Amino acid sequence: MNYKICPTVTAYSIEEYKKQIHLITAFADRIHIDFMDGQLAPTVSQSVHESWWPKKVKADIHLMYKYPMKVLDDIMNHHPNLVIVHSEADHVSSFVHELHEHRTKVGIALMQDTSIDKLNHFIKVIDHVLVFSGKLGHHGGTADLELLKKVRSIKSLNPDIEIGWDGGINDTNIILLKDAGVNVFNVGGFIHSSSNPEDAYRKLKELIQ
Repeated sequence: MNYKICPTVTAYSIEEYKKQIHLITAFADRIHIDFMDGQLAPTVSQSVHESWWPKKVKADIHLMYKYPMKVLDDIMNHHPNLVIVHSEADHVSSFVHELHEHRTKVGIALMQDTSIDKLNHFIKVIDHVLVFSGKLGHHGGTADLELLKKVRSIKSLNPDIEIGWDGGINDTNIILLKDAGVNVFNVGGFIHSSSNPEDAYRKLKELIQ
């Protein structure tokens, strides 16, 4: 099983976006970029259209949009590694289908109160499930370890699927998350709030290895 630390970008302006991108791509080879629409998520980020990242990194797009089909073309123009859409969004089936038509990996995110029953239609065709434990549209939040029951249930439905976790990951809980079946760790506050973000990243990387 491959395990990956993905530093996150959660920005509210293009200037802040650039700052975070430059910071984390100096040491990370796979990153997680949040996009918020002010509808599904309460905050608003830079647009998908104006975003960018260095070619040397793989970028996972976390689309916190109520209407993800509206930005499909902009997403495809960027050739992301993975696109994660929320189960709570509209036209999820159509979005998943279009991404696969473009041979792009696709994941579905589950909010804290969303049942894994939402995955029944998708579990055999998607590439990734994101268990969301954070504060939608913000860095920080806490890791609600009760949600590890979801991780185990997802693994029972599809043992080979990639499972990500978003929210409150730090050096005291990452092993618990790994042991429960998480293999992609999307980390915001622990890295960005550190006095040495690269050291924080490498510490987590060492723990999961």
